[in-house]
Amino acid sequence: MSDSLSLSAAGSSALDEETARAELYGLLAQLYYARPNPETLAALRVAVTEAPIEGGFLQEPWQQLVGTARALDDVAIAAEFDRLFGGVGKPEVFLYGSHYLSGFLNEKPLVRLRSDLAALGLARGEAMPETEDHVAYLCEVMRYLIAGDDMAVCNLTAQRKFFVTHLQPWILPLCDALQGQSAAHFYAALAHFTRAFVAIEVQGFDMLD
Repeated sequence: MSDSLSLSAAGSSALDEETARAELYGLLAQLYYARPNPETLAALRVAVTEAPIEGGFLQEPWQQLVGTARALDDVAIAAEFDRLFGGVGKPEVFLYGSHYLSGFLNEKPLVRLRSDLAALGLARGEAMPETEDHVAYLCEVMRYLIAGDDMAVCNLTAQRKFFVTHLQPWILPLCDALQGQSAAHFYAALAHFTRAFVAIEVQGFDMLD
């Protein structure tokens, strides 16, 4: 990720907007996948928080996320990650699509996801311990579909199909689960930002019709 995170400029070129979308998906992937590393949190804490146009839709949730990162130290954020998503047995909050779509892990939604990933020429790396329906993996796939060089698969049609099929149906219930946790502070702010970003993505894809 870059050393300076900021909201994309309103009225910027389509290329700039696509780069900003890809970077935001990449940031979400990092923050949901593991305890945020010190470099990511340091960059987040010095990020620009003023949108070029006052009242931009992402401005308030972005300011809240950055402000929460500034208010908490690295140790507190790491402990929050462990409390919400780690531990022995059932986590407080699941990060897997199959849980929200079927009520169980490793179910039919994961089978369909793997088939669609194969059609895109993608597969989980051997070093990744999580299944492909982890929200971080899905965000990373979206980042690739936006920023990748293979125009046969990295295009708006593929982005919308993947988003509508594999992310949109359950990402808001995940946000609800996080925001309902009294122990969630940084990750409640992240869920708030995720909700706003997803709303913009939904609106953008709906305009393709």
